[in-house]
Amino acid sequence: MSMLFKKIGLVGRRHSPHIGEPLRRLAALLRQHDCASILLDADTAAEHEIADAQVVPADQIGKLADLVMVLGGDGTMLSIARLVAPYRIPLVGINQGHLGFMTDVSVEDMETIIPRMLDGDFVPEERILVQARVTRGDRDLHTALAFNDVVFSRGSLGSMIEFEIFIDDQFVYSQRSDGLIVTTPTGSTAYALASGGPILHPTVPALALVPICPQTMSARPIAVNDASTVEFMLTRGHEVKVHFDGQSHFDLQEMDRVTIKRYRNSLRILHPVGYNYYDMLRHKLHWGERLF
Repeated sequence: MSMLFKKIGLVGRRHSPHIGEPLRRLAALLRQHDCASILLDADTAAEHEIADAQVVPADQIGKLADLVMVLGGDGTMLSIARLVAPYRIPLVGINQGHLGFMTDVSVEDMETIIPRMLDGDFVPEERILVQARVTRGDRDLHTALAFNDVVFSRGSLGSMIEFEIFIDDQFVYSQRSDGLIVTTPTGSTAYALASGGPILHPTVPALALVPICPQTMSARPIAVNDASTVEFMLTRGHEVKVHFDGQSHFDLQEMDRVTIKRYRNSLRILHPVGYNYYDMLRHKLHWGERLF
């Protein structure tokens, strides 16, 4: 353990008083394994007191830690993933009792599983992120990372939006719909799945474009190589927004362009030995078990 992860960051789900006790159990577990330093992000520290933990801003935890453990759900994993991705720091997700798509160590089992993972008994998995850039005329207005998806949605007036899609500078289609989801493999089991998109295994090097309630039935999801550059151009629509992982957004105007590319760094998630992606899908999606 001492050679693998000396400084470990802890991040807890916000506004969840009941995670204070498992957070303290986790911190005690790390001390038992001679963790040199426990870092606690400022938001978590504001809600839960962890003795002897160093409090750091959330956007600095990836710079200072060797490993970050997230106690919460997939939403918490999404938010911290974007912060640590620039530093290529691995993440471990600990769920609060409900198996997540990304948080696969249960609170009940962490005293058994986490020590083994700290000693190197884990399965690493690389996940891609995307970076989006909003351009108006010749000005870049906004950039953001997304781990799950970039979503374009209509405004509160309820009318459909119209847009054009280009891939690697080649025109693909124009569309009238409620919006569009550009998803990573990780995000393919989120909003994109609910909108009829394909499930992409996390290791598949692809992005998927999934229409949201398109006007024409011929509009279908399309998967492209993750080295592709996807460009969205809004041609008509009011109060249109582009959302990043459902946790931040930017207001678009007609003729704005949003360019989406794979981010330069991937995110490493550490799974316990025995992790099986398809077992997780069966559990979350209530697929049938084997007949024999």
